[in-house]
Amino acid sequence: MEKLFRTVMDSPVGPLTLVVSGQGLREIHFGDVSTPGATDNPRQTAAVARQLREYFAGRRQQFDLKLDWHGTDFQRSVWRALVRIPYGKTVSYADVARKVGKPKAFRAVGGANRANPIPIVVPCHRVLGSDGSLTGYSGPTRLDIKAQLLALEAAQ
Repeated sequence: MEKLFRTVMDSPVGPLTLVVSGQGLREIHFGDVSTPGATDNPRQTAAVARQLREYFAGRRQQFDLKLDWHGTDFQRSVWRALVRIPYGKTVSYADVARKVGKPKAFRAVGGANRANPIPIVVPCHRVLGSDGSLTGYSGPTRLDIKAQLLALEAAQ
């Protein structure tokens, strides 16, 4: 069984649970989330925590981390497209669908966006509805986080 390491860090959007494997960053959860099979180890997650602190302080616009993505081929294609959205910019779900070569799959893009296990680093918060509205992020609390992240990037 693969070793997983976790830690919880404070952030302006609340606690974040960071999970890394030997392959790289695997998950970021909003809140202090139990992660079965993961050992608490801040040393193993230190690079991720440092880069997130720099991001929240406005000193980092791109992350330089190895990512351990687990998802379908389609999900990974969407997540790779998300990483290419520039800091402080937004796109629509339809824009992402076109970028991954599936122009009619904007709902599937929304599903992949919701399934993103590495929010913030894989910036699903930069994807908006076609009318520019905040959508996704599973519920009102998460929409507040999406709005906070977009405001942080717009302020820089």
